[in-house]
Amino acid sequence: MSTLNESFRFVDFPSARDDLRGDVLTGLAADPKSIPPKYFYDEQGCRLFEAICAQPEYALCRTERALMASRLPEIAAAVGPVDCIVEPGAGDCGKVRLLLDALHPRHLVALDIAGSALATAAESLSHDHPRLTVTALGMDFLHNLEAAIPYLSPGRRLIYYPGSSIGNFPPDEATALLARFRQLAGPDGGLLIGFDLKRDPERLHRAYNDAAGITAAFNLNLLERLNRELGANFDLARFRHYAFYNPTAGRIEMHLVSLAEQDVCVSDQHFHFALGETLLTEYSYKFRSDEFSVLAHNAGWQLAAEWDHDGFAVQLYG
Repeated sequence: MSTLNESFRFVDFPSARDDLRGDVLTGLAADPKSIPPKYFYDEQGCRLFEAICAQPEYALCRTERALMASRLPEIAAAVGPVDCIVEPGAGDCGKVRLLLDALHPRHLVALDIAGSALATAAESLSHDHPRLTVTALGMDFLHNLEAAIPYLSPGRRLIYYPGSSIGNFPPDEATALLARFRQLAGPDGGLLIGFDLKRDPERLHRAYNDAAGITAAFNLNLLERLNRELGANFDLARFRHYAFYNPTAGRIEMHLVSLAEQDVCVSDQHFHFALGETLLTEYSYKFRSDEFSVLAHNAGWQLAAEWDHDGFAVQLYG
């Protein structure tokens, strides 16, 4: 489905969005069990994530906004002129607004798995920027990033990937995704990317175990989604949110722990959980700046500039 007006276009890609049933059944049959974190973000999951960002323990979003706002003139000067900004995982299109005001591109291409929410946010943004052409693509860009290529305008492109989303991928997968961004940007394009830095493990632990229990509710909401959309019968009271920082691997690990020996049915298939067995729902890797620049270099990017503030970094690559 697509909608079109003078400055806004939404194109939905059902075939390039996701395979919830297939991914979940594959993940539950694996050892250890896991589900990709992209499936957190149903309507309720998006609301809960917004609430997480407001918790005092989870400073990442506030720190990133403060860094971008305070260093924006420097960032804009380093980026230089761009014709098109491409934002994979754009969500509510809130983070890109600062860049639009500073760089004045002619075209924004926003991609997100939550197609209807993206369409609403992107159309609102287009009303606020009448000289900007906005194309919103409802897709799982991990599944088929290349489907966005026909919707890119001519000229220099900047890939914008904020929010430390790159940390959700193990290093080899992160490198592969950065290489795909390199192809999307083109030979003279750039990449502006944000990521969480390694710091005090206790502070990182608190960020994923907020006192209000919002992150726990966000994690458990994944099971509620499976119950609703796949006819599963998870008993949420028999699972517990468990997140911790693994300093050896340099990552937060988020799990749902089975509190009992139990069997669960999902799409007419049965899966056994032992007492204490975990379902991995997310990795969130943290980096040193030099570690991340090696990943990006291996994907074909050259570091051009970097900024950091209170445990968060933004790097520019060309």
